[in-house]
Amino acid sequence: MSTAVVMDHPGADASLLQSCGTADSLASLEDTSAESTANESSEEESACAREEQSNTKAQQTTHTESGATPRPDSLSLPAKGTELWTTHRDGEVKLRMGESGPEAEPPLTVNQMFTSTVQRFGNYNALGWKDGEQWKTMTYNEYYKSCRTAAKSFLKLGLERYHGVGILGFNSAEWFIADIGAILAGGFAVGIYTTNSSEACQYVAENCQANILVVENHKQLQKILQVQDKLPHLKAIIQYKDELKEKKPNLYTWAEFMELGRDEPDAQLDDIISSQKPNQCCTLIYTSGTTGQPKGVMLSHDNLTWTAFATGRDVSLTDADKLQEVVVSYLPLSHIAAQMIDIWLPMIAGGVTYFAQPDALKGSLANTLREIRPTAFMGVPRVWEKMQEKMKSIGAKSSTVRRKVRKALGLDRCTRCYTGAAPITKDTLEFFLSLDIPLFELYGMSESSGPHTISLSDAFRLTSCGKVIPGCKTKIFNPDADGNGEICFWGRHVFMGYLNMPDKTEEALDADGWLHSGDLGKHDQDDFLFITGRIKELIITAGGENIPPVPIEDAVKEVVPLISNAMLIGDKRKFLSMLLTIKCQVNNETGAPEDELTPEAVELCRKLGSNATRVSEIAGGRDRVVHTAIQEGINRVNEKATSNAQRIQKWTVLEKDFSIPGGELGPTMKLKRPVVMKMYKDQIENFYKEVLTPTTPDNPLPPK
Repeated sequence: MSTAVVMDHPGADASLLQSCGTADSLASLEDTSAESTANESSEEESACAREEQSNTKAQQTTHTESGATPRPDSLSLPAKGTELWTTHRDGEVKLRMGESGPEAEPPLTVNQMFTSTVQRFGNYNALGWKDGEQWKTMTYNEYYKSCRTAAKSFLKLGLERYHGVGILGFNSAEWFIADIGAILAGGFAVGIYTTNSSEACQYVAENCQANILVVENHKQLQKILQVQDKLPHLKAIIQYKDELKEKKPNLYTWAEFMELGRDEPDAQLDDIISSQKPNQCCTLIYTSGTTGQPKGVMLSHDNLTWTAFATGRDVSLTDADKLQEVVVSYLPLSHIAAQMIDIWLPMIAGGVTYFAQPDALKGSLANTLREIRPTAFMGVPRVWEKMQEKMKSIGAKSSTVRRKVRKALGLDRCTRCYTGAAPITKDTLEFFLSLDIPLFELYGMSESSGPHTISLSDAFRLTSCGKVIPGCKTKIFNPDADGNGEICFWGRHVFMGYLNMPDKTEEALDADGWLHSGDLGKHDQDDFLFITGRIKELIITAGGENIPPVPIEDAVKEVVPLISNAMLIGDKRKFLSMLLTIKCQVNNETGAPEDELTPEAVELCRKLGSNATRVSEIAGGRDRVVHTAIQEGINRVNEKATSNAQRIQKWTVLEKDFSIPGGELGPTMKLKRPVVMKMYKDQIENFYKEVLTPTTPDNPLPPK
């Protein structure tokens, strides 16, 4: 059996860039923390209250073309598996089967999909990880056997049916084995953010009634020990990296844990596996909600296996016996995007997943990419932006470097470079396209098991997130004159419901079973989907005009590349204003923004004629040259405004950038608008103290 992975270092091509400082530069994606990366485009607030619908909900009895029944008024279901949703941990749902095509594929459990792969590709490498300087691998035969052993160990430790196994740590073979082992044993696989506080870990563990928690190291263990007494369902803790610093009852090393089930008979496990149904829950994804507690998104076996099948076919994954697909696992596995790309999609085709180092996003990812040379790679916008900044700083557009750039990045075999989870700027898309690296946008939610639309090499539009996966459907709800409306999903990838949250589930799913995303979007004439904003982000001015802020914010960032974040203000106000931040260095350890400008920002300032090297030299209008340049950029954006009400009248540059530790950004780098409004209340009120006469044809903005 031969593997597609070449382990030697890149040699001449890497040294070419090393000599001009590029390899080190590209390695430093330091201001992106592992937990600030991958989340699906709209999972955080997946549904908006639709007043019009709630008023008529009781009367709705229509059926969709795919045979969906109306949503029940309560959870006292007449029989299991007859409704499209449930919030009960042991509930079953009606699968959204079709009569032909991908929708009609026979439903599979995770075990059925895995054993099929083992039969076809058992001797091929499935997982790879670095031990010191050496890469070690595990075949599909060994992988499946390890998952079964872990399942038997979980059962021996007392894992009950439909109870959680929480996993708290960086990506590793143990993470995957614990995840699948929990599913095979009849429990729920539950990823937990590694940046969660003890209290946040406690909430997730209690909500899923976790019997077992799997932690990476001593640091993560301490979070659990602090709240252990408040977790009545918890029976055992397993630490999968490093030696235990202290021995405690019901605390196991990974080796001790695996030994528990190694010689256990198979009968109990086989009975549980044979009783599992594709329409039952097997995984919980906890959304990183910007308001309120996280919601446990219940995903069924069929959600995972069908989505992997349909997506794999859509992107033309190659079976391992022809050319083995290779991916690098580094995005947080508490997100469904990472799970789908790293665990389930490779399994469909017998691909191999290599694990990056825990400090991947602080510098080592670039080295891993060059060693592994993946055939597909998913980067959230901030990852691509950091690559762009580093490459720009050393002149990556020069013809010599440009010819070598794919190899220098470790993407020379990569036929699919993806971006998703948050909006990406047109500038970044165009930059990589100029290097012959098209970035294919994905769009979806936790509630849609990950992807819903995908851009493909033969179906690509700049700034579009592609077309719907075959077997799924998109509906634009309540479109306006321009075709913009709420994006709604239908398909076998749509989740079962939120665990123990019927009200939230009813907000997300309408009476016909359509999943309402809370995102605004429209289709072009060729059915490419474009995201235009979030419903809850809509600004309604004092004059009653509805304004989506994201397109305006993106336009400002595009015309003024010095700006890192922009937030439009104007809800219930007489005119629009904007908070701006400047691109700055970020502390490697804490992720906090620093005063020093990025090299790119310094260079931009020089081109404008400014000597600024720090944010504090620019903020509050201190640098008149930069101030004038920003105003000119905003004037250009205002010139393209669709109405006077959509023009930015006032703005200010803040003293520091938005960040996750600062509280302005969520785990997926999304703006927490209510938090920013509260934090910068004084600056916002200053905009409106001296009432500006809104711009009219008789009172134009100053010329640029």
